[in-house]
Amino acid sequence: MSTTSRHPSRHPTSAPAARGSDRMSLRTVRTFFLATFAFSWSLEVLMVVFIDQVEAVFGPMGYTNPIFILVVWGPGIVGLALVAHHHGVQGVRRFLARLTLRRMSRTWWLVLVLGMPAVFYAGAAVNGTLDDGFPFDPSYGVLPALLPALLIGPVEELGWRGVALPLLQRRLAPLWAALVGGVVAAVWHTPAFLMSGTKQSAWAFGPFFLGVVAISVILTAMFNAAGGSLLVAVLFHAQMNGPAWPDAQPWDMYLFVAVAALVVLLDRRARC
Repeated sequence: MSTTSRHPSRHPTSAPAARGSDRMSLRTVRTFFLATFAFSWSLEVLMVVFIDQVEAVFGPMGYTNPIFILVVWGPGIVGLALVAHHHGVQGVRRFLARLTLRRMSRTWWLVLVLGMPAVFYAGAAVNGTLDDGFPFDPSYGVLPALLPALLIGPVEELGWRGVALPLLQRRLAPLWAALVGGVVAAVWHTPAFLMSGTKQSAWAFGPFFLGVVAISVILTAMFNAAGGSLLVAVLFHAQMNGPAWPDAQPWDMYLFVAVAALVVLLDRRARC
């Protein structure tokens, strides 16, 4: 999927990156959304209905449960399947090569590396949880916790940003593409709020929904600035799941809304 194909009135990353990408269209986006919901939600229904049996075999709900991991990987699995269907093995290789793209302005790298943790710490300060202390004792216990943060949640981005976003930007301005993708991704997360054992089960859905849409706006601007880099999208998602950040719900979500508004205000390319 090529990040250099240009729609005459849209962003240079408005087409997915692979030779012959005209075979993927807005119809492909609809297929991606429907298949992603069908794949993940059907597994979640089974987990809810047969929760005792699932946990007896695979362990408690969470990142150590392989069924739960498959649910989280749903967008990435469906995205890769669609790329393979339309472009074959070579297309998948070109698609995954976008995981090596790392050219991005220093400002955006600062936002990614320092700005995002700052939002969590600022949210915790407002939330009154800043003094809760480092969540790992001993401190090196954070190292194994980084693996699921890097290898589970970020796989979603192969679908949301790898496939859906570039195709949406063929027809929509970046801001509108980000809003559509963000709303769909937020709705896709809904069952996690109904399942005990997930971190979302302890959160309020409203702030989370707003936060996911805002995060989509921020990441879309960053993704485009990096030339459609899947590496940037994966690292962004890993930062969102950072196990060392303090509990800042729901204020971190509200602050991400403010950051998204600032991005749209300051970065013209984020909205047109």
